[in-house]
Amino acid sequence: MKAISVIKEELERSCGEARDALLSEYENDGRKGVQNLVFKYKKEAQALVEERLRLEGMRVFEKKYASSYFSICGVDEAGRGPLAGPVVAGACILPPDAEILFLNDSKKLSAKKRDILFDEIQEKAIAFGVGIVSPERIDEINILQATFEAMQIAVGNLSMVPDLLLVDAVKIPNVTMKQIGIIKGDAKSVSIAAASILAKVTRDRIMIEMDAIYPQYGFRQNKGYGSAAHIQAIREHGACPIHRETFIKNFVGAE
Repeated sequence: MKAISVIKEELERSCGEARDALLSEYENDGRKGVQNLVFKYKKEAQALVEERLRLEGMRVFEKKYASSYFSICGVDEAGRGPLAGPVVAGACILPPDAEILFLNDSKKLSAKKRDILFDEIQEKAIAFGVGIVSPERIDEINILQATFEAMQIAVGNLSMVPDLLLVDAVKIPNVTMKQIGIIKGDAKSVSIAAASILAKVTRDRIMIEMDAIYPQYGFRQNKGYGSAAHIQAIREHGACPIHRETFIKNFVGAE
């Protein structure tokens, strides 16, 4: 009879059909330690099946338009609401058969998971681009127009011209390709979800860099959003160069 440690090692090294065969072999082993291993790996296998089904549901729009458009690009933004920092947009074209497990709306993921997916998206994407628009530009043209500009830049930074844009919630002005706005698209489309992660991680890393320059505002923690501590810091220290003046006018100089 094999030691439980040996069985554990076998299961850890195996995958797919080979692991399924081992689980079938050991499911009648009466030892509690073996049964715990079988339960663990069967649970993981079921979770993987469910995750792949969830991802398949997020390919609905890509599949719907695949016969009419060769390259489909997701577009999303991060940073419309903060009091400080840029607004950032991502654009991403994924292969139709790309499997990026746990890909989702960036807001539903932990920072650690976003960082992992950020690298995987760049590795597996056919093309991706990022657009960054400064706080000064936001103040100059307003946040909506700055968001559109960031999206235009992101699409322009792709290494190829897409045939169709799937955009989270909005339609981007002044682009020549066909586009479709999808409400809550970052939770409904793998392409938009990938773009949302590219935008979010890029922006978060910028704000962490800004925290080292302007530590009094807590940018590492709040990423420029209007937390109570951030607002109090603005009242105490005034604005710094990356604050959006049109967003903080009610706080500067306030008692």
